[in-house]
Amino acid sequence: MTAVRVPELPFALDPAGPSGEWTYADGVLTGSAGAKQDRFVPPGGDSLEPASDAPRLLGTAPEGDFQLIARVKVGFAAAFDAGVLYLHVGERDWAKLCLELSPDRPTVCTVVTRGHSDDVNSAVIDGDSHWMRISRVGESFAFHASADGERWTFVRVFTLGTAAERASARVGFLVQSPTGDGCTAAFDHIEYRPAGPGDLRAGG
Repeated sequence: MTAVRVPELPFALDPAGPSGEWTYADGVLTGSAGAKQDRFVPPGGDSLEPASDAPRLLGTAPEGDFQLIARVKVGFAAAFDAGVLYLHVGERDWAKLCLELSPDRPTVCTVVTRGHSDDVNSAVIDGDSHWMRISRVGESFAFHASADGERWTFVRVFTLGTAAERASARVGFLVQSPTGDGCTAAFDHIEYRPAGPGDLRAGG
């Protein structure tokens, strides 16, 4: 699989998981998930492996604090279809910030996986697009969402993995269609900032 270069990012993005048919043109990154593709480890199960997998496009962020920002637009068709900003720090330590049909209204959702996944709905939104942001600030990661890319709402702060894993975290994009026949998501207004937000809980 060939790396994808997004000029707004200071690192190349490598495909992982099933083919996402990733393309980048005119400032828009587009990817597609196939039928029943997801990345989730049920919290009530014994398995430490996801039941299935979903297309991802990931790169290693430079050292230090950062923000990865994008507006996510999803072609919703079935419950839990989603476009996702994705964070990977270890084989069983990863997190998702999703714009998801959950189950019948567009919703900002988060999943943090430490061996098994949790699942949290944050806010219902209007429409099929929303701004998302992943930040690394010191030893923590934070998720924020925004209707306009200017005023951000705090969603979640957490940590994952070891200090070495956090320092070499991979970030990027994912598309999923856990119950459907497939889903396409587009990511535009992509931006990388080599600093964290000024105030995690206030949005910033």
